[in-house]
Amino acid sequence: MDRRKSLKLIVTGAVAVPAVIAGCKTDDKKKANQVNDPKFTIDRNPDELKYEKELLAKEKFFTDHEIATITLLADIIIPKDEISGSASDAKVPDFIEFIVKDMPNHQVPMKGGLRWLDVYCLKQYEKAFIDCSSTQQIELVDQIAYPKKAKPEMSQGVKFFSLMRDLTASGFYTSEIGVKDIGYVGNTPTQWNGVPEEVLQQYKIAYTEKELNECVSFTKP
Repeated sequence: MDRRKSLKLIVTGAVAVPAVIAGCKTDDKKKANQVNDPKFTIDRNPDELKYEKELLAKEKFFTDHEIATITLLADIIIPKDEISGSASDAKVPDFIEFIVKDMPNHQVPMKGGLRWLDVYCLKQYEKAFIDCSSTQQIELVDQIAYPKKAKPEMSQGVKFFSLMRDLTASGFYTSEIGVKDIGYVGNTPTQWNGVPEEVLQQYKIAYTEKELNECVSFTKP
């Protein structure tokens, strides 16, 4: 899978959300949650923060084993390279934990897909997906990553992996690491010195003295 030729094409503008896994009700984890407590910013109003806090307060949806599997899959989809960190470096597993709480329609497909993955590996390799060798893991991923090439009996795995890939790409490319990865810099000021002289000559027009005196001209340093 070519990371930059394929994954960037499926990013559909999902809204970035900070992802923090809700902890247990111990004092230490309460303090940790307070440190990561979402704060008001210019792009997030109080109602959004209230809703987000309610989601974060919910108990963890995924088990530790499921999170470990999600982390492994996410890093297979977007591995670390010379340009940026991996999906897990961008906290994609936390993002997915948050999203399934925010969008419950993803809960059954994700839980079911993770279960399918382990059952298939237990039958084929006599171990769970995360305990398989890297070769075995990629061997299975290759069978479910390409819908048009997949065998009919792999259809459930294909649907799950497609969802996993979409969530991974959305989480990664709306994170700070992902934004830097694609080189997005947002709105930046620019300078314009008017129509280039050669274009003015081509169309036989020119700025008047008044226009030149009243307009600001920038010069390159």
